[in-house]
Amino acid sequence: MGAPTWAVAVVSFVVSSSVLAQTPPTPQESSPTPTEAPLAPPPTETEPPAAPPADKHRFESVVVGTSEAKTSGSIHILKPEKLQRYELDDPQAILQSVPGVYGRGEDGFGLRPNLGLRGVNPDRSKKVTLLEDGILFGPAPYSAPAAYYFPLMTRMQSVRVLKGPSSVQQGPQTVGGSVDLITRDIPTQESFGLDVAGGQYLYGKAHGYFGASTERAGFLIEGIHLRSNGFKDIDNSDATTGFHRNEWMAKARYRLVPDGELRQTLQLKLGYSDEASNETYLGLSDADFAANPLRRYKASQFDHMQWHRTQAVLSHVLEGRDITVTTSLYRQDLDRSWRKVNGFRGINISNVLADPTSARNAIYYGVLTGELDSSTPGEILLIGPNHRVFVSQGIQSIARWTAKTGPLSHSAEFGVRYHFDSIDRRHTQDGFRMVSGELVAEGGTTEVTADNKDSTHALALHATDAIAWGPLVVTPGVRLEVIRSQSVDKMAGTTQSGALEALMPGLGVYGALSPALGLFAGAYRGFSPPAPGQPQTVGPEKSINYEAGARWSRRGERFEVVGFFNDYSNLTDVCTFSNGCLNDNLDRQVDAGEANIYGLEAYAEKTFRPGGGLTFPLTVAYTFTRTKLLNDFRSSDPQFGNVVAGDELPYVPHHQLFASIGVEGARWGAFINSTYLGSMREEAGQGDIPEGKKTGALLAFDVNAHWNITRWGQLYVSGRNILNEAVIVGRRPYGARPNAPRTLIGGFKIQL
Repeated sequence: MGAPTWAVAVVSFVVSSSVLAQTPPTPQESSPTPTEAPLAPPPTETEPPAAPPADKHRFESVVVGTSEAKTSGSIHILKPEKLQRYELDDPQAILQSVPGVYGRGEDGFGLRPNLGLRGVNPDRSKKVTLLEDGILFGPAPYSAPAAYYFPLMTRMQSVRVLKGPSSVQQGPQTVGGSVDLITRDIPTQESFGLDVAGGQYLYGKAHGYFGASTERAGFLIEGIHLRSNGFKDIDNSDATTGFHRNEWMAKARYRLVPDGELRQTLQLKLGYSDEASNETYLGLSDADFAANPLRRYKASQFDHMQWHRTQAVLSHVLEGRDITVTTSLYRQDLDRSWRKVNGFRGINISNVLADPTSARNAIYYGVLTGELDSSTPGEILLIGPNHRVFVSQGIQSIARWTAKTGPLSHSAEFGVRYHFDSIDRRHTQDGFRMVSGELVAEGGTTEVTADNKDSTHALALHATDAIAWGPLVVTPGVRLEVIRSQSVDKMAGTTQSGALEALMPGLGVYGALSPALGLFAGAYRGFSPPAPGQPQTVGPEKSINYEAGARWSRRGERFEVVGFFNDYSNLTDVCTFSNGCLNDNLDRQVDAGEANIYGLEAYAEKTFRPGGGLTFPLTVAYTFTRTKLLNDFRSSDPQFGNVVAGDELPYVPHHQLFASIGVEGARWGAFINSTYLGSMREEAGQGDIPEGKKTGALLAFDVNAHWNITRWGQLYVSGRNILNEAVIVGRRPYGARPNAPRTLIGGFKIQL
């Protein structure tokens, strides 16, 4: 974004009262009060006189002013008490408690989760709109949507998952829906919290925050350190396979005009994150996995990911009697470098691990494990860093307006966002020989495999209105994306530009049969833009998505069943290294043509109260999904290959189930959570899935317990995958990789 654009952005920010656009939640919705669910029942607290009213609706008003219970679409909110019950760090493990959300495992920690909604490709969560406090947090959501950064879940206060017609409120990815992570708000009074934990594999967590407010100003400082030595062992090496991550966040708020008909507030949010992890794409042969799933080959000993990220968001909030306008100016920078095994000079590693005992492959397999020395040029291992620099910045505004016109009540939202992002790639690699079980540099010239820069300017507008008439709520909506992109290949000396406009209408209807029971249905246009640099013949992903269901909700109890059908006129696939694509095909898109994805989601949540001071919370979420490709096509992505009409999509489970049951007393609680994820194809196909082409079905159990030793202190223990189940969660790009093994953790929390 050039200087003139930023000048316009600043002017727009100053006159935000006249700008209508898309933003993070307003202060009434940004977080609970108090800041975190208390360790013990707190005394009654009152808001400062200038504080906005209706904080009690913080988690209820989620879609253009409509309550979660009466939304004409599928929406789920994970609230603070539920996130604290789980005591999980892995975003995928947390979000799989929501029907319609599934994932493909990779590192076992969830450092770079692969999330999908309603059948979309889960690779690097690139088909899901990801937000933090309503701001896109992906490194480059338009130019390179693969989410190589994901915030730490332990600092989140709630999570909102939107599917169905409400998806048009967020973009650019609307084919599946959106996930919005809500951070801690500035507390209304002085507040301090500390969470310290330790466990197996030298797991460690230190999480603290402090904040305070006066009638006009407030602040919050929060920091987290998360680490582990890793659960895998490298052959004949003392090197660890774990990670450490740090995240810092600071917020400040000043009420410019605290009282009157038009109140104004200025907010600033700053963030810094970094990670160092000894992660690899190199997995195991199936035979080695069966013998020891926690093994890592010697060839991966140099693999290391390192990145750092900065964030700044400046927001202005204008509040009137019937309208709230929030305008945010934001910028995020990410610099990452991942040094890893890219392959052999003479053969594809995935082919070696698929058949490691053949006469030819056995030699390469011996080099991978360090048992044999490299003796020919083809046995040279190519190792190098993929260095990428990302920028994501823009200005967005949202206006929320409530009104009555005769018998009709309106809760409208109008939004606009101007966004720019870019990715600058420089990928290099060097040759290494395996000599006496150690990697030794070949000493040749460093090879540059990619040197390019992609960038995108995007203007997005949306409008929705929840129109209520008695028991009926009709919510029409529309989204417009105007996208201009450019791709510069520095190695080839070429520049390619792209232009795209997309209109996405939607309509949802909710009808109340009783105060607790209602029916809903909706349809909308799904959209996913192509990345910069694609051929002119390549188009965006497009679909028409339908859903219909029934919802019963009363006093925290909820039962819901939803059927969905996504009719794709063009399903797309982008080739990535994590899928096993070679350098020549990286970031190339293939149009798969027509496809159908359909299924059923069921959700139940109820707390039984038999008396005696005990409660028994129960949650069950089930998802059934089927997919079908309707056209023949060929793809350079190994996930697809040669597709025949009728083939199923890869990495979409037919069945997924989450269940949680617990018991809570006045000062203690204990929970058992179970997750079942069915076996998934790793390559498009139909009929029985061949061995070596599917993931394992996983049934895992977690247990958690806590005891409030004082009003301000709590002890807790957590057992993850308590039965120590081990299955292959994926073979992309190079070999079988496991889920995380049983991990026992203990910790304490202080909240003052």
